[in-house]
Amino acid sequence: MQFMTNGNIYSQIIIAYNKGTEKEIRKILKYFFISISFSSAYAPIYKKQNKIRRKSVMTMLIGEKKIARPFRWGIVGGGRTSGVGYKHRLGAMRDNTSFVLKAAAFDLDYERCVDFGKALCMDEDRLYPDYKAMFEAEAKREDGIEAVDIATPNFQHFEVCKAALEAGLHVICEKPLFFEVEQGLEIKKLAEEKGKLVCVTYGFSGFDLLSQMRHMILNGDIGEVTMVDLRYAHGFGCDPTGDTQAEGQKWRVNPAKVGPSFVLGDLSTHTFYISELVCPQLKLKQVLCDRQSFIKSRAPLEDNAYVLMRYENGAVGRMWASAVNAGDMSSQHVRIVGTKASLEWNDMHPDELQYQVQGQPIQTLVRGVDYLCDEALEYERLGALHYTGLIESWTNLYNRFAVAMDAKDRGDEETLKNLVYPDLEHGIDGIRWVTKCVESADKGAVWVDFK
Repeated sequence: MQFMTNGNIYSQIIIAYNKGTEKEIRKILKYFFISISFSSAYAPIYKKQNKIRRKSVMTMLIGEKKIARPFRWGIVGGGRTSGVGYKHRLGAMRDNTSFVLKAAAFDLDYERCVDFGKALCMDEDRLYPDYKAMFEAEAKREDGIEAVDIATPNFQHFEVCKAALEAGLHVICEKPLFFEVEQGLEIKKLAEEKGKLVCVTYGFSGFDLLSQMRHMILNGDIGEVTMVDLRYAHGFGCDPTGDTQAEGQKWRVNPAKVGPSFVLGDLSTHTFYISELVCPQLKLKQVLCDRQSFIKSRAPLEDNAYVLMRYENGAVGRMWASAVNAGDMSSQHVRIVGTKASLEWNDMHPDELQYQVQGQPIQTLVRGVDYLCDEALEYERLGALHYTGLIESWTNLYNRFAVAMDAKDRGDEETLKNLVYPDLEHGIDGIRWVTKCVESADKGAVWVDFK
């Protein structure tokens, strides 16, 4: 915690002195000494324990390019009625140095596609009736797209992804990738043949403090991981009206378009990937799932699910995914328990990471402060004084996608090896997570092997 910088303190003292207000001077000096004592006594606890060496000056990412030039980028889906399209565009183009939107097939209704594209100030001749027309036309242009974003309902992911790879494009795709693991393996083979990447938009995973969480777990700061506690449970699905009236909700409760699950695929895959991100050393061994359709019209799709997990190292875990957690406005909670300490994060307070060492005061690590690891500061834009939002996370992901695609095109395997982002393998794990949970539930909530 830091109340004021020394420069601010001195400025305030001078102002108070000129005004002749002794009371104000005493007050400011009090906060000054509190700040000094707190920062010297409490803030360095984590820093001292882990002997972290920080750079003398913290640099911030202020929108400058990380690759030679931005990728020319197109999008399939993500139109005016999409629930995620705006997030994709903001994430990709916020810095304007990773991707530039050149083409789109926003909507199956071509008139709506053109109307929306023109509202985004796009060239009408690069707005297309469908993805096939877009891939064909863009391939003939010298300035054609190099990457494509798939922001369609789930049932279209596989065919669009396959067509994009065959057209020689890098792919960014919504989660869950596909319905079947076998489809994921087919795409993996095709991507390898074409020399292209498939990235997955687990949009919450780009928050800076998740990188800090990963670093501390791998560094042994909490000891050996014993328990994983995950939650993505809100109440926005309590009212079934949206199932028939909201465009972004209709397909999510239609088995033909969403696949074998509702909240397991739509919600829990996000949190499951975060667990893989922060605990890469853990390998899931078995799952047991019990799922419910409290809104009966949604059956056989679940709107609530509980999952138990067993890991190969003996650790255990649980996941609660729900759209009918009435009154809860929050989103994801991630708690990792070790033999010495625990770490806890939730995306309603993404700038704070709770570090809970047994027998010591709870510490709150704050985003953007120089006691954090390099990975947690690499994409810092705002500084600790200002608060982040979800688009920060999406932007960080898209920056990493661009760096990965650039490295792939250049044959830079070292960069690809060390870059942490949700890739095709994580997408396949997400498919496997959903299918195994459904399998367990359909068999009567029994343990099933994850692989």
